[in-house]
Amino acid sequence: MSVISKTQLQRQAEQLVTFVNLAPSPFHAIDVCRNWLRGADFTELKEKKSWSGVIKPNGKYFFTRNGSTIVAFAVGGKFRPGNGVSIVAAHSDSPCLKLKPVSKKKNSGMLQVGVQLYGGGLWHTWFDRDLSVAGRVMVRDDSGGYVSRLVAIKEPIMSIPSLAIHLDRTANEAFKFNKEVHLTPVMATVSKAVNNESNSETDDKLAHHPVLLERIAKQLDVKVSDIADFDLCLYDTQKAIIGGICNELIYSARLDNLNSSYCAIEALINSADENLTDDTNVRMVALFDNEEVGSNTANGADSALLESTIRRIQASCEGAGQTAFEEAIAKSFLVSSDVAHAVHPNYSEKHEENHRPEMQKGPTIKVNANQRYATTAATSAILKEIASRNSIPLQEFVIRNDSSCGSTIGPLLSAQLGMRTIDIGNPILGMHSIREVCGADDVALMVKLFERFFAEFAELDAKVQVD
Repeated sequence: MSVISKTQLQRQAEQLVTFVNLAPSPFHAIDVCRNWLRGADFTELKEKKSWSGVIKPNGKYFFTRNGSTIVAFAVGGKFRPGNGVSIVAAHSDSPCLKLKPVSKKKNSGMLQVGVQLYGGGLWHTWFDRDLSVAGRVMVRDDSGGYVSRLVAIKEPIMSIPSLAIHLDRTANEAFKFNKEVHLTPVMATVSKAVNNESNSETDDKLAHHPVLLERIAKQLDVKVSDIADFDLCLYDTQKAIIGGICNELIYSARLDNLNSSYCAIEALINSADENLTDDTNVRMVALFDNEEVGSNTANGADSALLESTIRRIQASCEGAGQTAFEEAIAKSFLVSSDVAHAVHPNYSEKHEENHRPEMQKGPTIKVNANQRYATTAATSAILKEIASRNSIPLQEFVIRNDSSCGSTIGPLLSAQLGMRTIDIGNPILGMHSIREVCGADDVALMVKLFERFFAEFAELDAKVQVD
């Protein structure tokens, strides 16, 4: 096992729990990262402005896109145009229910909220949970412009009640439901909601229930008429917590993929002050939105974001030649980090017998012959060497031949950029459930692995010959 102290193991687990509880939506997750980076003296850049002459050796920078994607990087003291980039990439989004553009529904004396399914969630786990809403609100300001504001209503304001067993005796044999009809949250009784609404905000033309709009406006201290639009998702108000009889497990929503997002940002911040002066590479973290729906968006990994970022860094440094970007790609390495499937004790037959990752036994390298994961022997060897040097245990996962394999942003980015890539993640149970489980110690192990990757890759890569 790693030489990580018990105090460090506990601290990293607690910080992940804090991070998840502060991040009920991707917008909140990126905002937390932004604040942590600022606190670590990273300079915020803007995509709309020139970076020429701004990027310097030993400098630390970040920028955001859409408020739901972030790229942060620290420039090695010996970095020169054409040198490589050591990257850890993950995603900020999770499967959830999102409010429809017109969410106002009413049935059988109850106010309901129309929602869309985002990603491939285990939707039956959303029944009978204490739900609320969080996300981004576009608010009109006094100058006639618009400003993006974050909102998270902490109290449970809606739920999706199950049908009583007495009305469906087959429910315990095969729980089936219509996603459009039966997965609609209930928010209030009509009579109570009408009594609570102010007379000025009961316009039938409103796309959402006035009582919901008023609650959001109150939270933001604005008028309902100032709300231009919003991107809101539902979330479970039950907080993440460390549990298990030995306090070794984390019970939480959105571990896919805030687990990886936290580990990446924490590692970059920690490593940016270690040996950065002697590093020839740029150390980078990219957290993308929309992975759960295919990544093919302006804020997703299947956009030009990462390529343009690397090009801008190379071009902004003095002495950049015409092929600096192409040279850099050949010297770079991408760690695609997304959670892995831990072996389930009740369904162990679902795992291939020689590839059964367990929680509390370290990060898992993911391999697929059909390239659903981007891992190759050459990329695996490099990360295994770094792990071995630092006594960090690793596991490996391969899907059974009679099962379909999911994918990650790894193959997308690897193909787009022509960059060496490995897929890795901490093993969890209940992936895509509203409530997932991971090992508490695995958090610190992954943070340590990323820290050592940032610190050691450039030196190790000089000894690797693969053309």
